[in-house]
Amino acid sequence: MTKLSLQARLLGCAFAALLAATTTDAAADDTAAAAREAGKHFDRGVALYRETDYLAALVEFKRAYTLLPNSGVLYNIGEAEFQLQNYASALVTFTRYLAEAPPESGHRSEVENDIEVLQARVGHLGIVTIPPGAEVSVDDQPAGKTPLNDRLLVSVGHRKVTATYPGRTAATRYVDVAADDNASVTLELSATGSARGPSTAAFGGTELAESRAPSHSAATLQTAGWISTGLLGAGATVAGVFALEESAELKAARATFPVSAGTLQSESDRTRTYSILADSLTAAAVAVGGVTLLWTLTSHGAGHGTERAARFRLAPTSLNFEGTF
Repeated sequence: MTKLSLQARLLGCAFAALLAATTTDAAADDTAAAAREAGKHFDRGVALYRETDYLAALVEFKRAYTLLPNSGVLYNIGEAEFQLQNYASALVTFTRYLAEAPPESGHRSEVENDIEVLQARVGHLGIVTIPPGAEVSVDDQPAGKTPLNDRLLVSVGHRKVTATYPGRTAATRYVDVAADDNASVTLELSATGSARGPSTAAFGGTELAESRAPSHSAATLQTAGWISTGLLGAGATVAGVFALEESAELKAARATFPVSAGTLQSESDRTRTYSILADSLTAAAVAVGGVTLLWTLTSHGAGHGTERAARFRLAPTSLNFEGTF
């Protein structure tokens, strides 16, 4: 549509004339004040329409019509809705214009042609909610409470349908509506806080289970466990190497003659110390690695709020482990 500034200007003049007559014949000052206020909003709407800011113009035109109902303003409202591609609303507004405008209106034939075009750009949508009694909106615009008396007139395209009900989770569906369609959509609203397993999320009336990821603290402890396992294993390897070296030196000392008893005792003590250390570190690495592996495998199945704690006590000849899972 390209019917912009000229028609808006003509309707502006007509509205100004009506405003002057209304103000002159007004029985009370408040009526005259409302008429003047309506005129201001209408003039702003005309200016915004010429600037192609149709959304703002529509707001101003609707405010003017609320203050002073007039078929000329309805025409401008329909024009703005048409420019915004809100075909269903434009069709309703232009139909209302034909009902309210005088027979001699200069825009009657033009509006009739627009209605013919708009009828090929709308469809119908039936909406059902479970349970009934939900507030329904289409493209974030209120459409009523279910059960609806009739199918809704909607513009063609990708429509967003939302239903809300006290105490239940809102449901949203997207529906593609083509011209002359009679589409239907059902939205199921689940009870808020209802027990349906670990966790659920509503999508199009269907509930999908969410997996529970391990908490950040649990992941940190798992990482620390694997690092500790690696360090203990490395320590066990180094201690084992030293133990082998000391064992070789002890064997060589025993094969040497003469050798003092103090030398043999010293070599024997070092060999025993490194052997015990290697064995202890190996046992610790196996224990920590096993616990960390078990923790990793079971972390996804654990419930939220479960506390886990682990304590290791390493001694030269023993390893103690205490844990809560």
